[in-house]
Amino acid sequence: MAALPGVAGAQPTDLFFERMVMSAVDDRCNLFTPGVSAALAAGAAQARGAALRAGSDAKSLKAMEQEARGRAMYIDCRSPQVSSAAARVQNAFAGYQRVQRMVYRGDLTEWRADRGVGRTARWRLSQSADFGSNRMIFGLAGREGASALVAVASFSDKQTPYSARLVMRDGSRTMGPYIDPRTRQPLSRKIPPASATRSYMAEARSGAEDELLPKGYASGWAFRFPAQAAQALSELDPREAVAVEFMFPGERARVAYVEVGDFAAGRAFLQVASQ
Repeated sequence: MAALPGVAGAQPTDLFFERMVMSAVDDRCNLFTPGVSAALAAGAAQARGAALRAGSDAKSLKAMEQEARGRAMYIDCRSPQVSSAAARVQNAFAGYQRVQRMVYRGDLTEWRADRGVGRTARWRLSQSADFGSNRMIFGLAGREGASALVAVASFSDKQTPYSARLVMRDGSRTMGPYIDPRTRQPLSRKIPPASATRSYMAEARSGAEDELLPKGYASGWAFRFPAQAAQALSELDPREAVAVEFMFPGERARVAYVEVGDFAAGRAFLQVASQ
């Protein structure tokens, strides 16, 4: 049960705690194959995001995670209760591993995950965004597994950006996200001031492959960001946003916004296929 994306009637905090306990017991007792462990990680990440959107704060969820790990330290790996719980997770995973596509809906937009196999480049985890008369797809793309963190943008005026930058909250300089959970803020309002952000410059630029272009566009530019940017994005609050700034000679950057949402859960979902 803990491996599945959701269980009807269960509260997000309960699901998060249950999945963290099972994951911690797995770490200690080596209960599962890498694929099942990855499924648990995906389920825990999704439950954490749901709990935050339901009103829980990150500090209380961190304490809950520590409590789960503390309980796991005193569990007998050979007990009937552990064996029974492990069998339920294994049975749940038998169906979960056959799921090839998932949609992770957030407050304002969604992530689409695809862990199918193919010979051409494809979006593994993606979110679309319009900015002005331009369009971007952002996420993880490649031929196998999660691959690289990429932004592909098409510009209506056919101008060529010379670089791109990914901007997000710096967790080492802040206590939490810059959001007001009481109101429905646009994504542009969910990014902290410049003094509280970190940025990652694109490490490569190329013409976008046809399979990665936004629908209806014949050409575009692809920018690949460093691997550590994907990890940093996974650690953000799902309610906040990040910005992708496309830079052009002689003009201000054109900015697209991405909702963090369940990026961490989608990324973990992709890892199941590679185990």
